[in-house]
Amino acid sequence: MNKLLFHNIPLGATGEKIPQAAVASARTSRETVKPEDSDAAYFRRLEEGGILLNPPQIAAVRHHLGPLLTLAGAGSGKTSVLICRTGYLLSVRGIAPGRLLLLTFSSKAAAEMRERIALLPGVDAGDAARLQARTFHSFFLYFLRRQGLRQDIFSETRRQHILLKQIMRELGLPKDAYPPENLLTLLSSCKMNMGLPENLPETTEAEKEMKAILALYEQWKTEHFKIDFDDVLLIAYKMLRKQPALLQELQQKYQYVMVDEFQDTNALQYELVKMIAHPQDNLMVVGDDDQTIYSFNGARSEFILEFEKLYPNAKVITLNINYRSGPAIIGLGNGIIRHNTRRRAKTLQAAKSSGTPPRYLRPQTADEEAEQIVEHIEREIAGGAREYRDYAMLYRATSSNRAILELLLMRDIPYVDYGEGQLLYEHWLISPVLDHLRLSLNRRNFAAMENILPTLYMSREKGMEHIRRMEAAQPKQGPLIHLLSMPGMEDFKGVKLRERLDLIRGLRELTPLQAIRQIRTVFYDYFIEANERHQATLHRETLKEMLDELEASAERFGTIPLFLEFIDNVTERNELSRQPGLKEQGNRIALMTIHKSKGLEFPVVFLIGASEGILPHSSALEGDRLKDRKSAKASVTVISSAAARAAEEAGIAALEEERRLAYVAVTRAREELFISSPSRHRGKKAEVSRFMLSAFRAAAAPQAPAPAAGNRSTIVRSSYSSGSAAARTHTVPVWNCTGKSCPGWTRMKAGGAEDHLLSKPCPLCKSPMEKGTREVPV
Repeated sequence: MNKLLFHNIPLGATGEKIPQAAVASARTSRETVKPEDSDAAYFRRLEEGGILLNPPQIAAVRHHLGPLLTLAGAGSGKTSVLICRTGYLLSVRGIAPGRLLLLTFSSKAAAEMRERIALLPGVDAGDAARLQARTFHSFFLYFLRRQGLRQDIFSETRRQHILLKQIMRELGLPKDAYPPENLLTLLSSCKMNMGLPENLPETTEAEKEMKAILALYEQWKTEHFKIDFDDVLLIAYKMLRKQPALLQELQQKYQYVMVDEFQDTNALQYELVKMIAHPQDNLMVVGDDDQTIYSFNGARSEFILEFEKLYPNAKVITLNINYRSGPAIIGLGNGIIRHNTRRRAKTLQAAKSSGTPPRYLRPQTADEEAEQIVEHIEREIAGGAREYRDYAMLYRATSSNRAILELLLMRDIPYVDYGEGQLLYEHWLISPVLDHLRLSLNRRNFAAMENILPTLYMSREKGMEHIRRMEAAQPKQGPLIHLLSMPGMEDFKGVKLRERLDLIRGLRELTPLQAIRQIRTVFYDYFIEANERHQATLHRETLKEMLDELEASAERFGTIPLFLEFIDNVTERNELSRQPGLKEQGNRIALMTIHKSKGLEFPVVFLIGASEGILPHSSALEGDRLKDRKSAKASVTVISSAAARAAEEAGIAALEEERRLAYVAVTRAREELFISSPSRHRGKKAEVSRFMLSAFRAAAAPQAPAPAAGNRSTIVRSSYSSGSAAARTHTVPVWNCTGKSCPGWTRMKAGGAEDHLLSKPCPLCKSPMEKGTREVPV
C-alpha cells in the first residue's frame, strides 16, 4: 500500500493544527518528597524498586481518612496508585491488612494487584495473604459462603443458553425466538438495579414472553440448587439489609475500602460499597467519568459526577499525566472528549515528550479499508518492524469487523477475535436470507428449508415433519410445496407460500446484491420490523445495519454461486481457526469492540469505521431524526415539554457515550494510531466522524489548565454544539484551476489517491490545476 494513503489530519478538518497535549513536568517523588518528611523512607524504597510517583499520585497515596475520589485519566497509572496506597496504609500508617478491602471488576486485575502489593517495601507475604483484593463477585461469594450459602454457581454461558432454548421450546416458542444472550442481559440489568424478575414489565406480548421464559429459568435454578453471579450480589445486599448486626461486623472489619474502575459500578455494587464503608467513610474510589461506556450494564457516570453530593467532605485528586502515549495521541483524545458537556474538567498531559502523530485513512468502503490496513501490516511484518502481536483492530460494533475478519482468514494471517467468533453469515438474522439464495440453486436443500420456515410464520418442527412425511410418499423437486397440504393451513399463509416459491425461483438469475435487495423489499425487512420479539431484543438500527453489511459483502460478487462458495470457504476457515477458550493474544492481531478494549493498551491501534453512522452509531443519531419528524408534525401533534426535554436529554446522553467510546479507542494506542473513516456506509455517503473533526476545532482553542493535585474538580458544560453555524462548513483539499478566467475546481479524490500528483489538467479549460483548500458546506 502506498504510504501516501495516510494523512496527518482527517479529511474535512477545518485546520491543519494537530492537537497536542502539553508535556508534563518530570517532577517525581525524588524532588517532591523531602528527606525530612516522616514517610520519606517509604517513597525512597519505592524509588529503589523503580516506582516514581508524580505529585498528584503522591497526594492520593498519602490520603488517610475520609472519602477520596481519584479521577484517573487514561494511562495515568491508577493501578500503581492503588497498590502504593495499600502499601502506605500497611507500612506507614500501620493498618492491619485484614482491615483493607480492595474491589475491582476482573479476576486478572485482582490477581495483578495481589502480586504487586506483595512486592512492595514493608509488605511481607503474610500481609499480602491476609489482604482482601478481589472482584465484587468473588468477595461477596466468599462472604456468603462464610454465612452458610451452599448453592452451586451456574455460570457456564453455553449451558445457560441451552437451558433458555429448552425453556422456549417448552413454552411453544421457536428455539430462537429470543437470543439467549439478550435474555440474560435483561435479567442481569433487572437484578443490578435491585429489581426482581417477577417485577419485569409485561405491557407487550414480547415482554410477557420474555418474563415467562425468565421466570422458568429462575425456577429451574431454584429447583437445581443453583445461583448465578448476579444472585450473589443481590443475596448479599438483601442479607445485609435484613441483618444490621452482620453489616456492622463487616463495617468494623473493613475500615478502608478501595474501588477500582469506579465508573463501571452499577447501582447494586455502589449500594454494597456504601453500606460497608459507612460510617467511617474511608472510601477511595478510582475511576474516569470519560471512560463510562457500559451504561447498558447499569454503569452510571453520575456516581462520579455527583460523588460530593453523597460525600460533601470528599477530597478530589486528578491523575492527569498519561504515561502511555505521545503528545499527539493524547492531544487527540483531549480534543475529542472536551466537547462532552457532562464531565469532570480535566486535560491530560503527556509524560513522553515526543511520539508519532495519529494518521488518518479515507477509503471508499470497508473492504477497501481492510485491504489497505492488511497490506500495511504485512509490509511492516515483512520488513521486521513489527510483529502481529503489536496490532489491535478496534471497532464500534461487531458488524464492522466483517471485511477485516474475512481478509485475515483468506490470507491466513493469525488473529484472535475477542467477540463471539461468529461470522456475519452465521448470525440468526442473516442466515434465513442466505438460505433463500441456497434454495434458489437447490430447492431440495432441507437445512435451508427448515431455516426459512419462521419467515413464513410456520413452526420449524411441524413444518419439516409434514414435508418429510409427504416426501416419503411423493417426492417433489421443490419440497416446500408440500406445505400447501399441511393440516390447518390458513388461506393467507398458502398465498404467501406460493408468492415465496415464485420469489425463490426468480432469484437464480439475479446478482447476489439484487437478490438480497429483492428478498428485503418483498418481505424480509417487514418481517423483521413487524416481529415484536426482534424489536424487543435488538435495536432496529442494528438489525438494518447487519442486513446492509450483507449487501456490502454481496456487492463484490457477480453470481449467487460465487457468493455462496465464498461464504462456505470463509466459514470453513473460521471453524478451523477457532480455538475455544484460548483468549491470550500471543503473536496474533487482536480484534475487539471498543467496549472490550477498555483497560487494555497496544503498541499499534487501528480504529476502523470512524465515520458518521458507525461512530457515532446510527442508534445514537436516531434522536436527531425523530426530532426532525416531530418538528414536521408539530401542526398536528402536541408533545409535552417534559417528554420533549426527556427525549432531548436521552439523545444527548447517547451521543456523549459515543464520544466516550471514541476517546477510549484512541487512548488505547501506545506508539501508533491509525483512524480509518470509510466514505460509504450502508450504501450511502458517510462523512468523517464528527468526533475526529471536532478535535481539530478544539486544537485552535486554548487548553484549559488541569486542576492541581487535591483541588476539587468541576463539572463543565461545553459551549460547543454540532448544530452551530461554525459546524456547517468545513475545509476540504481541492484542485484549483490556475487559468485566469476559469472558475474550475474539484475535490481531491478520497483515500490519498492523488497525493503523489503535483498537477492535473482542468476538466473545463485544460489549464494546469494546483492543490489548495476550500470551505464547503458540511
